[in-house]
Amino acid sequence: MHNRTHLLVTTIARSPLPARSIFHVGFVVSDLDASLRFYCEGLGLELRHRQLQNNAYTSSLVGYPDAVLEIAQLRFRDAAPPPSGHVIELISYRRPTSAPADLERSTLGAGHLAFVVDDVLEMSERLRSFGAQLINEPIQITEGINTGSWDLYLHDPDGIVLELLQAAGTRSASNG
Repeated sequence: MHNRTHLLVTTIARSPLPARSIFHVGFVVSDLDASLRFYCEGLGLELRHRQLQNNAYTSSLVGYPDAVLEIAQLRFRDAAPPPSGHVIELISYRRPTSAPADLERSTLGAGHLAFVVDDVLEMSERLRSFGAQLINEPIQITEGINTGSWDLYLHDPDGIVLELLQAAGTRSASNG
């Protein structure tokens, strides 16, 4: 029994540390300029960096021979960035070409990114003017940890699912 305990302690001591933070979230988009308008002018994020990636490292990383990507890194204007310096990376594949998004939210692997906003009604209308398609109208959460908050799901112009959440107790002109 002593040897099993020693083996377990040794194994735990050598195990890698758990994940410590989000580095960034990446989304493939069809038109980088249009997506930058949506995320920067619409949502209020700020462009940190933009570059073309046409190299062996990138091809190896994404698993496509001769891949060519244009990327843009976005951050919040008034918040400390994660270790990468940005929170969202928009990726436009020049090679290979991208297929349309799967709009089903229940598909395995489907995800969404949630943003905290001051006024969910105002922001939903603003994003609609930048090409968003609302999945639902803003609704008030009636159960669970976020009771009293206002929430909605939407598709960005490429079909990426985003969530807008206005915290409970936040007063706005739209839902006073």
